[in-house]
Amino acid sequence: MTQPLLEISNLHVAINGTEILHGINLTVNAGEVHAIMGTNGSGKSTLTKVIAGHPDYVVTSGDIKLRGVSILEQEPEDRARAGVFLAFQYPVEVPGVSNMYFLRTALNAHRKHRGQPELSGAEFLALVKEKARLVDIDAGLLNRSVNEGFSGGEKKRNEILQCACWNRHWRSWMKPTAAWTSMP
Repeated sequence: MTQPLLEISNLHVAINGTEILHGINLTVNAGEVHAIMGTNGSGKSTLTKVIAGHPDYVVTSGDIKLRGVSILEQEPEDRARAGVFLAFQYPVEVPGVSNMYFLRTALNAHRKHRGQPELSGAEFLALVKEKARLVDIDAGLLNRSVNEGFSGGEKKRNEILQCACWNRHWRSWMKPTAAWTSMP
């Protein structure tokens, strides 16, 4: 049997001394899609933020493993390098930073961390054009500042483009009901 992509075991989480999550268990195998639904205040966003490593949340017991490795002691940037991607309900605008520069800088930082060479400009351009076609994002958005003046749908497509370019293995989409998907 193959190892789960994500495994959450008896997870208890508190913030400001109040326990929010009470023994969550979840196993996600590669290629599966899971949706977590519940009322406001039921812990959907808390779970997502804990997986991403938000510092305000305290895991009081349990574990979160990504591909068999506990991520609880990892910093958020290390979780991102391991493949965790957190998208937001309302992505922020980053004036003055072009999408292309942002995507390439982040991708090459991940490659450097893995001991891989940085992509040349031509290699990156070919990759981003391929991924942009996959998510049906207008090429004009690639040269604009990150999310600046984007519609809600363009912001979502831009996050999907980021995820595709950076080859994230685990994605969490923050929406009124959080949903998770995994990649093989």
